[in-house]
Amino acid sequence: MCIVKVGCCGFPVARARYFEQFRLVEVQQTFYKLPTRETLERWRREAPQDFEYTVKAWQVVTHPPSSPTWRKAGLKPEPGKEDRYGLLRPTPENFEAWKKTVEAADILNARIIVVQTPPSFGYSEENLRNALEFFREAAKYGKTIGWEPRGTWHEHPEAIRRIVEETGVIHVVDLLRRWPVVVGRIAYVRLHGLGGREVNYRYKYTDQDLEELVARVKKLCSEGAEEVYVLFNNVYMFDDARRFREKARNAGLDVS
Repeated sequence: MCIVKVGCCGFPVARARYFEQFRLVEVQQTFYKLPTRETLERWRREAPQDFEYTVKAWQVVTHPPSSPTWRKAGLKPEPGKEDRYGLLRPTPENFEAWKKTVEAADILNARIIVVQTPPSFGYSEENLRNALEFFREAAKYGKTIGWEPRGTWHEHPEAIRRIVEETGVIHVVDLLRRWPVVVGRIAYVRLHGLGGREVNYRYKYTDQDLEELVARVKKLCSEGAEEVYVLFNNVYMFDDARRFREKARNAGLDVS
């Protein structure tokens, strides 16, 4: 059996309204700055018992301190240790940030953490070594890890495959742009809009787009995926996710 789970990257509407429509959300706030325990506990209490949270990993793990998102969040590295944060460096500082991300996920009862690396963390032998070492260690914390690589990794699918096969991470993809290098028991899809650029958040998916997405999700299921997470990440994600869910159900998929 293959179960398709549909939701949004973040809450595009009030949480109470969102909970009426979906049973899945990917938390985005954890990327910028980890919410307080009290906030996370409130989110868990407010959600229905069968509601599932997934979590986007704290940017301290993935993005260097020079990133604009650090400044936006008001984060500052420890002086003299700027080169020990981000870019999946297997450093004590990054693993401490990972531990805090895991703690946030635990409060939400989230089993999946999504690691999105920036284009500046492109393919290189050093980055390959760091990714292998970081993900091997991170996996010991007991969470399922999804990795969404950006930049030049797409030109080196065998390197992605090596990381997936040796560390057990899920290759997270925008399924309307590319196919995962390995289809495992869990597939994780993030949809960022279509167009010439890697992301186009203002894109609204057409009926034809969503029908193609249904076909590709069916293919994932036929190739062995037992759970397919489909998360929309565009301006119109609330409406697009509902439209996709309806089309998927009409196509005979088991959708939650």
